[in-house]
Amino acid sequence: MKTTEHPVPRWAYLLAHVIPLLTLPSGLWRLGIAAGWSMGTVDDYGQPFTVQGWEVWYIIGLSVFSEAVALTAFGLVKPWGEVVPRWIPWLSGRRVAPYAAIIPATLGSLALIAIWSYGFRGIFTDDFMPFTSDGAKVLMVASYAPLNLWGPALLILTWAYYRRRKTASKTLPGLASTVSG
Repeated sequence: MKTTEHPVPRWAYLLAHVIPLLTLPSGLWRLGIAAGWSMGTVDDYGQPFTVQGWEVWYIIGLSVFSEAVALTAFGLVKPWGEVVPRWIPWLSGRRVAPYAAIIPATLGSLALIAIWSYGFRGIFTDDFMPFTSDGAKVLMVASYAPLNLWGPALLILTWAYYRRRKTASKTLPGLASTVSG
């Protein structure tokens, strides 16, 4: 079994598994829109909202992309976040510089916090998007609300990765070359 240089705290390992689950409800809600259901939303004319053509594929792609990005959190707790896997040509077996993961993860965390803070700015006002019922609005809010935790969760996980990797580089500088990923 492949392991990381230093043990991953159990809470960090669990948090990495929670992050993709935070994006799942909104993705499923969007897939409902792509499948032709209005999900209780209405357009500017008060009619059930629908999408067609390229918009369907955009929504599907957005849902898949969001989930794929959320899955990258595993790199902060798995060996492949420390040593490049063997199946990647030219780089296999090389140590991943800690800041090559820390900087993008930190910037991504901050971007997610900004995006979802902005996205939820009018949720409790009449300026928010129109729905056919309060129940439809509750469903949408319940589906998207977990995204507000994605950025902070990733930031906490990045901090744990930083602490673990900085400790590893100070105490065990040669170990990384022996770990296969």
